[in-house]
Amino acid sequence: MKCIVGLGNPGNRYRFTRHNIGFLAIEFLIDKFKAKHFEGNSLYECYQTTLAENSVLFVMPQTYMNNSGTAVREIFQKYDLAFADFLILYDDFQIPFGTLRLRPKGSDGGHNGLSSIIYHLENDLVPRLRIGVSGKTMPIEHNRDSMADYVLSRFDADEEKLLPQLLNYTCNASISWVQSGIQETMNHYNRNFFTSANAE
Repeated sequence: MKCIVGLGNPGNRYRFTRHNIGFLAIEFLIDKFKAKHFEGNSLYECYQTTLAENSVLFVMPQTYMNNSGTAVREIFQKYDLAFADFLILYDDFQIPFGTLRLRPKGSDGGHNGLSSIIYHLENDLVPRLRIGVSGKTMPIEHNRDSMADYVLSRFDADEEKLLPQLLNYTCNASISWVQSGIQETMNHYNRNFFTSANAE
């Protein structure tokens, strides 16, 4: 079994914010594969499908971003998964909009959702896919308040037009992780989709 977890905040007010791109990616995957609702509770909503003979869970924690680890720990224990069976999808304002960065492990990089997961699993050996959300409206000064406002704001009009393509690219990277493994997926998808598409 594999488990793809998208990070975000529940509720319509957050749905199309940069901080919720993990949720948007999971919703895209659910729709693409017509995944069935598998389980829901106060901690998470979970959908299930089968890819390459693997049972795959698509999960959206309902704990709000900063407590995402409580939901992931529950799934980790309930289904007796290994750390490498997880893929965490989340926003990263430090890389450009359209860029993906897949890594097998590492620190939280200042992301509160991933920090919560590492804390509750007591381990940083969790694969993660960072989705770049840095755009032209990015604050010049990267202080705590300005960056919180930025990630909790909606994508601008130009980004919203491109968002379906980015979500499809993220979806394809997630599928590749399930079917081909992390190394091949890193080699193919760790780039900016829009820059690469224009170059080709």
